[in-house]
Amino acid sequence: MRTNIPTHSLQNLILRSCKHLNLLFQIHAHLVLSGLQQHPHSTLAHLINSYSFFHQCTLAQSTFTSITNPSLVLWNSMIRAYSRHNKFKDALNLYHRMLEIGVQPDNYTFTFVLKACNDALDFNEGVKIHHDIASRELECDVFIGTGLVHMYCKMGHWDSARKVFDKIPMKDIASCNAMISGLSQSSNPWEAFGIFRRMQMEGIEPDYVSILNLAPAVSKLEDVHSCKAIHGFVVRKCICGGAVWNSLIDMYSKCGEVNVAHQLFDKMRAKDDVSWATMMAGYVNSGCFREVLQLVDEMKMESVKMNKVSIVNALLAAAEMRDLEKGKEVHDHALQLGMMSDIVVATPIVSMYAKCGELMKAKKLFLSLEGRDLVAWSAFLSALVQVGYPGEALLMFQEMWNEGLKPDKVTLICLASACAETSNPRLGKTVHCYAIKADMESDISNVTALVSMYTRCELFAYAMMLFNKMSYKDVVAWNTLINGFTKYGDPHHAMEIFHRLQLSGIQPDRGTMVSLVSACALLDDLDLGICFHGNIIKSGFESDTHVIVALIDMYAKCGSLCSAENLFHLTKTIQDEEVPWNVMIAGYMHNRCADGVISTFNQMKLENVKPNLVTFVTILPAVSYLLVLREAMAFHACIVRMGFMSSILVGNSLIDMYAKSGHLGYSEKCFQEMENKNSISWNAMLSCYAMHGHADRALTLFSLMQEAHVRIDSVSYLSVLSACRHAGLIQEGRHIFQSMCENHYFEPNMEHYACMIDLFGRAGLFDELSSLINKIPTEPDAHVWGALLGACKIHSNVMLGEVALHHLLKLEPRNATHFIVLSDIYAQCGRWVDAGTTRSNVNDHGLKKSPGYSWVGAHKQLSCLSSK
Repeated sequence: MRTNIPTHSLQNLILRSCKHLNLLFQIHAHLVLSGLQQHPHSTLAHLINSYSFFHQCTLAQSTFTSITNPSLVLWNSMIRAYSRHNKFKDALNLYHRMLEIGVQPDNYTFTFVLKACNDALDFNEGVKIHHDIASRELECDVFIGTGLVHMYCKMGHWDSARKVFDKIPMKDIASCNAMISGLSQSSNPWEAFGIFRRMQMEGIEPDYVSILNLAPAVSKLEDVHSCKAIHGFVVRKCICGGAVWNSLIDMYSKCGEVNVAHQLFDKMRAKDDVSWATMMAGYVNSGCFREVLQLVDEMKMESVKMNKVSIVNALLAAAEMRDLEKGKEVHDHALQLGMMSDIVVATPIVSMYAKCGELMKAKKLFLSLEGRDLVAWSAFLSALVQVGYPGEALLMFQEMWNEGLKPDKVTLICLASACAETSNPRLGKTVHCYAIKADMESDISNVTALVSMYTRCELFAYAMMLFNKMSYKDVVAWNTLINGFTKYGDPHHAMEIFHRLQLSGIQPDRGTMVSLVSACALLDDLDLGICFHGNIIKSGFESDTHVIVALIDMYAKCGSLCSAENLFHLTKTIQDEEVPWNVMIAGYMHNRCADGVISTFNQMKLENVKPNLVTFVTILPAVSYLLVLREAMAFHACIVRMGFMSSILVGNSLIDMYAKSGHLGYSEKCFQEMENKNSISWNAMLSCYAMHGHADRALTLFSLMQEAHVRIDSVSYLSVLSACRHAGLIQEGRHIFQSMCENHYFEPNMEHYACMIDLFGRAGLFDELSSLINKIPTEPDAHVWGALLGACKIHSNVMLGEVALHHLLKLEPRNATHFIVLSDIYAQCGRWVDAGTTRSNVNDHGLKKSPGYSWVGAHKQLSCLSSK
């Protein structure tokens, strides 16, 4: 008799090969009509597995629950279905239910349940299941053992994984690959290579998965020799596939061989979107941002669709290059692909706008993002700090706090940097307290950031205390302290810290050498600099770009311009970058060599090296000395053409350049046209007014700063007091100085005192002047006594002039100017003998006045800029 219902074997075959959900429903209906319980459990297991394949977990579950006394094969199928649909807790609960009713698990049960523990990251449950496996003596099963290895590796328990792996008697390719993958991520990735070699010795041939799993170990170790060995293995064994070649590109890039990576990329016959994204990521990792943007153009020409990784890397490159146009292009592409809802893509878009000077757009876009997480906040705050808006970063942090998000270590590092940039040690100490309360003080990166913050705020006692408390100091921590003392403290202390580093046994790196060479420049110690140069050659750092640039800078600042030029000309490989050119221009500036400044800038353009922001910020002061409007405006036009007018640094330099060139009106125009002014911009304008004797405008601007809540610092007070001094505004100067000390709690420095001494001295208020000198909390410096001596010359005050010279001789014994000023005072009073004696002291001590210097010789060379 014929029947419409297929036989059990045919049903199983159809269920295994079923490709359409409707057909599956029909088979299920047939099974129900004929009595579900009448069919073998193997058939029902296939039904559950098929529903799982079609993401119909609810139907699989209802099928399972409708069976009375399900067999082990059904329990296993349902556990597997739950795991497949990320219902890991349901899978584990089902496993426990199964044990409670007395159903004994088999090898398949443990394989499925271990996967659920692995994906759920439930370590405690995994250990319990491991005990069950051990009690049943199933650890040696290759499938179960591989599952345990996977689980322990994913949860970072590599020793436990290794113990399980070593117990497997007959290892296969899957178990070896699992162990290689885990060890590649471990603290000792070298062990992954040991497993790779061992599997070959045991006759297990590595496959493409083995190579992919070994790649993170190579990248982590940055071992180019291992990278080349794997490359040779791949070629020798003819292991094909785009994934393997993409992995090789990634390995070479992370091992510092980005050029080799690009050669592999060019040789690939079929590049997919992952290949392009991998190459772009490699360039970003190597700091080759211009090359990333070139790849973006090539992808566009070849009609290759950008994926999420390539978009993120293109945005990072555009941000670093400050290429707003390219950044907008990538942003539009992300919009077309509908990726703006992805926070991973949206975050670098916001950072790109912030770094390209579009602060308002970045802020508006960021606040419109849905699902802003801590990573997005940290990235945005970091971008604000990097581009010179630390105050805005601190304000945005308050917004973040209001949203209920508490800072993690990345945010904390960013906040510490913002506190340092704003010279806000009080808030920095608050950040430090938060780190202690949140138990983040043990994290080496956090402590290093706090040490950096304290050094930049010149709180070296706090920095040293924190540094000395560190249980482990890596080379980055040592470099932070050395660099802090070099830049903000005493370079002598930087050398002392370096000697402590040597005794600690930690090897200095290129960052250490850069800081020490900079310290030599600050100490003006050419001999010590030459010694370090020799040390750099011995240590193999002489080819590093940062080290070479530091050496060029050191030789220039120590007066050995010839050595700086020789080193610059020998380093042809890095001259396509802007940094060495900028340093060489700065070196000529430092040595007052106008010819060198201008010729180097012109040569830079001839070599097709594009000037950047730093180039113009470095060269504009040289232009200001020329006192020629045409040349100044030629540079200004060049800056406009290159799109740098949105930069605060350039804007501030233009204000200063026009003022020093004698064109205050242009300075005012530049100031008024600046969209984003910082406190330095306001101070620059204040200084311009003081320089040109416009005290009334300086006072008006100073009042406007207070009304606009612009941060007023010691430079602001010095500029406005200088304006009062030049104009003889005694009452206004006195009021501002008192307000500075009493209302705003600023501690005046010696320059402020010198300014007030000069103001009172010009007016002949010697009683008030003497009273102020007596109130100075520390020993007055040469600025103060020099101001007093100048006042004595104006009013022919011999007695105080002699007192001033007495102190100046202690502070500046080699300065002949002080003798000449006192001699003039004696002459004014008719004391010709004393005047002659004082003059003869200059010759007796071998002193002479320093000659003046003129920049006018560079005028003709600059005139060519107008036409270029």
